[in-house]
Amino acid sequence: MDKIILAIESSCDETAIAILKNNTELLANVVSTQISVHQKYGGVMPEIASRLHVENVGVVLKEALEQAQITMDEVSAIAVTVGPGLIGALLVGLQTAKTLALMYHKPLIPVHHLTGHIYANEYVSPLKFPCLAIVVSGGNTELVVMENHLSFKIIGETRDDAIGEAFDKVARVVGLPYPGGVSIDKLAKLGKHNYKLPRPIVDSKYDYSYSGIKTAVINLVNNLHQKGEEVIVEDLACSFQETAIDLLLDKALPAVDEFNVKQVVLAGGVSANSYLRSQIVERLKDKSVEVIIPPIWCTTDNAAMIAKVGSYLYEEKVFAPLSISANPSWKLEDFRKF
Repeated sequence: MDKIILAIESSCDETAIAILKNNTELLANVVSTQISVHQKYGGVMPEIASRLHVENVGVVLKEALEQAQITMDEVSAIAVTVGPGLIGALLVGLQTAKTLALMYHKPLIPVHHLTGHIYANEYVSPLKFPCLAIVVSGGNTELVVMENHLSFKIIGETRDDAIGEAFDKVARVVGLPYPGGVSIDKLAKLGKHNYKLPRPIVDSKYDYSYSGIKTAVINLVNNLHQKGEEVIVEDLACSFQETAIDLLLDKALPAVDEFNVKQVVLAGGVSANSYLRSQIVERLKDKSVEVIIPPIWCTTDNAAMIAKVGSYLYEEKVFAPLSISANPSWKLEDFRKF
């Protein structure tokens, strides 16, 4: 009998539904993005995001079922992002999933958002273990070692700002549009590393701090403005990007040897960064380790990645009661506790 997982993702500003058959055949992957709406505010407005999810989720569901050419009766289970994320946005997706599970008598599979980003790499190649996942997004900077499927050990994380958050704030300071990471990546290609920025020292081997780099950029821009000097935005973008990404990899890659890693994967929105993608390949080219970089369509939030995790959780019968609540601060290592 075919295993068909219908997955729902609504943790931030994308309303997404995907349908995955037998963990290999992606029958549908529909994403309704809100970026153009939030751009005028320079970032995601949570209340607006929630309202747009309510408006869009029914349309996205209908389109996904049509693309897959199946009915709800053929679905084996409903997988849904339970956290982390914006509480209002999460609740829209979760309530939709609960309703479908109740109406059609389907199991409900709770999925941790970051596990989805890690498993998005399986649309390129199967995960091999031990695996090092470098999770980088607007809300997260984590180094995760996996000894097997659905086994997540956090060996390092940010002490303050996530790397993606730093990208967004730096972009805002120099007047670049949201999302900041995309804008900085484009401009950095036109600039030179002419601004010296600090590299915060953290006492833990694999932990990070990005607030210092962000604050240094803000102070640099303010000081130049006070002196009446021009900010060369392209050079600042290049300097910040290279400093932030070099720090990320300098701290992450020693884990390859320490944990005898066979595979390194990138996960999260910042994995779309072109400098990161090129540098990780360059730095590991002489190592006997496989490097997997997710396709660009899988770096932003989508439900195909949630369906991947849902497929593995279905095999282990990890089902949630209909009384489950959204958890905006759900820890990765607690992904089985809900």
